[in-house]
Amino acid sequence: MNYETIIYERKESVAWITLNRPSELNAVNQRMLEELSDVLTAIKTDASQRVIVLTGSGRAFCAGADLKALLGSLDATPGERNFSDLTLETLSLLRNMPKPVIGAVNGLTIAGGLELAMCCDVLIGAASAKIGDGHANFGVFPGGGGAAVLPRKIGLNRAKQLLFSGDLLSATQMQAWGLLNDVVADEDLNPVVAALATRMATKSSLVLRRMKAVANRSIDQSMEVALRDELLECLNHTRSHDFQEGLAAYGEKREPAWRGA
Repeated sequence: MNYETIIYERKESVAWITLNRPSELNAVNQRMLEELSDVLTAIKTDASQRVIVLTGSGRAFCAGADLKALLGSLDATPGERNFSDLTLETLSLLRNMPKPVIGAVNGLTIAGGLELAMCCDVLIGAASAKIGDGHANFGVFPGGGGAAVLPRKIGLNRAKQLLFSGDLLSATQMQAWGLLNDVVADEDLNPVVAALATRMATKSSLVLRRMKAVANRSIDQSMEVALRDELLECLNHTRSHDFQEGLAAYGEKREPAWRGA
């Protein structure tokens, strides 16, 4: 399917989604949200697409919300599916995808772009990338996780510094703060991400889905509850085909034939 604001490519078992409004630094408008929601909904139930990569075209990953679209949402009539509602729905869909999502942070990432990046499970940054919140620079309050999710990613004090200052920080600094998993040379970003995605795609989609769900739930649970949740999922998993197949393949010194069940 052809889209206006994103590029969707199937590369074997990896789905690549590229935000594609380079002249606008990939700022998010209503159409982009609708197209992201559409493609993510399709990928969610497509068993052949086992890993998702999200990146941007040009010199930005994403510069946040298109301010014209944001202003237009304030005039939405009651009951109309406005920009803010669609933003929350799309971010939730990305955050809760039942398969790994890798963010390839190729350039400028600010405000809503940072909120979008934080929905990914793993973030790999290009060395030249600049990252920040930036809402304070425009007197805009974050509405997609800037204030609520960022402290969980980098800690409360660091999040406050990023929120209150509006500063853009280097990829190296954001790796040191715990937002980025790794930083690589600009020209190595796509090859490194592709290799990581390919490795993930060789694993059982069932076990990755269950690992992600338990890890995500653990954030809001006490240690005791989280450990109990993990144990119950572990016991449940022993009844799956993929559990038995993994052990059998190891014993027989062959590659496993996963079913995702």
